[in-house]
Amino acid sequence: MKIWNFYYSGIYYGSLRASEKGVQHTSLDPETGEKRDWEELPGDNLYRRLSNRDIRALFLMLGELSALSADGKERFSSSDGGVFSRRHAAGEYEAEWSGAQTAYIERNRKYVRDLLSRDGELYAVLMPGRDYTAVLVQDGMEAYTPLKCWDALYPAENPEFREAAENRPHVRFLGSFRVETADHEFLATDVYLPAGKEGPFPAVLVRTPYGKKNGKEQYFRFVQRGYAVVLQDVRGREDSTGAWRPNYYEVEDGRDTLAWIAAQSWSDQKIAMTGGSYLGYVQWAAAASGSPYLKAMLSSVCAGSAFVDVPRRGGTFCSGMLAWGFAMTEQRMRADLMVRDDWDEVLEIRPLGDIPEKALGHAVPFLDEWFSHRDEDAFWKRSSWQAAWRETEQRTGRKIEVPALIMSGWFDDNGMGTTEALELVRSYAPGNYKAILGPWMHSGNANYDLHGVFLGERALRYDMDVQCFAWLERFLRGREIPLTDTAVEYYTLSENRWKTADAWPLPAAEELSLYLQADGSLQKTAPSLPGQNAYDYDPAHPAVHIIDLSENELEVPEDYTEEEKRADVMVYSTEVLTEPLTVTGDMTAVLYLSSDCPDTDLIVHITDVDETGRSVKLADGMLSVRYRGGFDRPELMKPGEVYKIRIRTTKLSNCFLAGHRLRFTVTSSAKNFIFPNCNTGEGYDSREQRIAHNVIHTGGDFPSRIILRLE
Repeated sequence: MKIWNFYYSGIYYGSLRASEKGVQHTSLDPETGEKRDWEELPGDNLYRRLSNRDIRALFLMLGELSALSADGKERFSSSDGGVFSRRHAAGEYEAEWSGAQTAYIERNRKYVRDLLSRDGELYAVLMPGRDYTAVLVQDGMEAYTPLKCWDALYPAENPEFREAAENRPHVRFLGSFRVETADHEFLATDVYLPAGKEGPFPAVLVRTPYGKKNGKEQYFRFVQRGYAVVLQDVRGREDSTGAWRPNYYEVEDGRDTLAWIAAQSWSDQKIAMTGGSYLGYVQWAAAASGSPYLKAMLSSVCAGSAFVDVPRRGGTFCSGMLAWGFAMTEQRMRADLMVRDDWDEVLEIRPLGDIPEKALGHAVPFLDEWFSHRDEDAFWKRSSWQAAWRETEQRTGRKIEVPALIMSGWFDDNGMGTTEALELVRSYAPGNYKAILGPWMHSGNANYDLHGVFLGERALRYDMDVQCFAWLERFLRGREIPLTDTAVEYYTLSENRWKTADAWPLPAAEELSLYLQADGSLQKTAPSLPGQNAYDYDPAHPAVHIIDLSENELEVPEDYTEEEKRADVMVYSTEVLTEPLTVTGDMTAVLYLSSDCPDTDLIVHITDVDETGRSVKLADGMLSVRYRGGFDRPELMKPGEVYKIRIRTTKLSNCFLAGHRLRFTVTSSAKNFIFPNCNTGEGYDSREQRIAHNVIHTGGDFPSRIILRLE
């Protein structure tokens, strides 16, 4: 009978085998260290919670997947290598074969299950995620999987690491504590320590608004490698006291929590933080406090300041944030409130302050605050960790430099937060930051296809957790780790390969300006004569930002071919490219606008148009024109006057292939992403609406253009 072993971040958690009833397992309980007897595997199990996959169903499917492996062997029996793709009963797979080894990637699924086979026999299933890889592997075949990546970090010839691997410490729950803040609120905090080990320990801190016990098992891997783990509910959430005001108290509360950890007898005062999204935001906020105890960050898809990132990107109000906002309206997270079939009706409610009562049946204090603060005033500025960082440096006269491993993707809806992080670390000493930028959405390193767009067979990585642990080993334990040497690793779409660089933006990048022409083309030279393209923007009939609001992913690539046929979308395209053009970095749109209304929005897209005419959005940017001089300095337009507008886009790396065209579009709305600007001067929150006659000026004194960074 075959035994299959389950590993998470290189750590063994249990074994599975077939039984008369289905699947049996024996596991190493991380909280007791005991090896359980063989028993039937329930549907809800630790393996599922760690990997985000139904491991029981997967195990029962191994026979069908093995048949796929045998089919691959037959197809390649007379070849020296190659690729084939097919739909199978167990899923849709694409395979690449070399020698005796065949690797299969799973297409068109979130949280993929990639396969490895040898001589036609399936022996491993690989399950990557944002900062982990889980592996289900036939007993004895571990060395033929990415598990071998851990050997360089924890070499078996080192007695300390060998002993740790053979006698993995289990997790001791020290207890729940109430960490008092400077203003006398109490943050509910759980502490886990390596059992049977003597401290003090370096610590890994997680601060979350989603419940410190929710998914706690994923952090046990740190304890099992000798770190203390501290899990905390942020202020106003779950078991912590105080008012829940997203992003508002995190600098001070992060500082107070770090000081509390440093004062504990089990702490060696070297602390790292980890987590993504809001859990990434709180890391940069804590670092901005200037705490001397924070020694490293594992920052995934971190949220940024409100007007650069969400919820107020470019001065608009991000309606796409409502799914998340609804889930956070009670003391404990309610993910079910994100899924609705009436989002179109909800987004039509005005004034916005009526949305909580009409859609949820009760007031929501933090949403009321968000709706009532129109401009970037003191309320919003307090939520900017970048501004707090610089204020702390100015006040103390000391530079903040917390070594940061930064992970994000081209389609991350908090990607602008990562852009802000990359701006801060640009002044770091070499080796103190590393960025890994992939072709991923906010949920991360988990799928090869996004909304019908194939990201390439190399899009996912199996070493994200190895990179994270290498960062901790280097900056909390002082080990020299070669894995951390490269400053930037990034993935270029269409080339489908990972590249390295010494810094971000790429130091050797060449700027290219493509100028908008009145005939709808993009050229390398500006028109000598003035021209214009005019359109009417009606807030009652906005252009659509193509997303599924309940998915809670705002920046996915999509086919905008039909949307670009709208009369209120201005389209500018290059000629068909005769050679590849690789664009890497963020871009800047410089537009000259006039309008007959006092205010309007501008939304720009960068798309890749293939030989069939399919236009896929890869990057975007937006700005409420009233904030062209600064988010804290609104200024309405005068009818007919021409204004220079600069818009920074999201970042990407894409090779526009020969035969394709690069396209740039301009419009004034993005339904689902942002609430429509009413064009009256009241911004996004008014029952009164006007149709705006907007004009994009080109050439002469008004050289509208898009500035690209080329490799």
